[in-house]
Amino acid sequence: MAPTVTASPPSGTLILGCGALAKELLAIVELNQLDHVTVECLPAILHNRPDRIVPELAARVERARETFDQILIGYADCGTGGLLDVFCEEQNLTRLPGAHCYEFFAGHDRFMELHERELGTFYLTDYLTTHFERLIWEGLGIAKHPELFDMYFGNYKRLVLLSQVPNPRIAAAAQAIADRMGLAFSHEPTGYGELRESIVDFTPSRNPRSQEVSA
Repeated sequence: MAPTVTASPPSGTLILGCGALAKELLAIVELNQLDHVTVECLPAILHNRPDRIVPELAARVERARETFDQILIGYADCGTGGLLDVFCEEQNLTRLPGAHCYEFFAGHDRFMELHERELGTFYLTDYLTTHFERLIWEGLGIAKHPELFDMYFGNYKRLVLLSQVPNPRIAAAAQAIADRMGLAFSHEPTGYGELRESIVDFTPSRNPRSQEVSA
């Protein structure tokens, strides 16, 4: 007679997030010793296709519930126009606060100050600075069609780097991008901002689990 196999109930926490946040999410998990937390990220290129964010998340959430008893959606609204909130409400899930990563890195109040000071501001994070060519210049088609630059950025006047870690090379790269785009440059060191608080508040210490990230 074959032995009876009993499946283990789901346990642990999954942060299912944006690939542009992978490094920061993993750093926060490690720094706060959240050993029960697993990090998995969807491709960062979804920044350019926000209409695909919810369908991609929906497929992964369905599978993840077989393994994890807690899931945090590691996205702000990110251009979904409220569709991510509808999805989270239907699935009884929590997402990161704010309209985009710029807001939770800078903090809501500071971001609003920056926004009100100059509405025509283009924001970069460490990740977006490092991958600017692939995600922005090529991802938006400007590399092949330079005439698109004015359509996307014609009304911008300033570029602000919201930096998560001190890195002179990233700051210099962001300055060079601002010069290339003909924009004034400003640097705001933010650290992990409200992202860290959101992760820690959602994931109280529990039994250890491994950490991993998808490319």
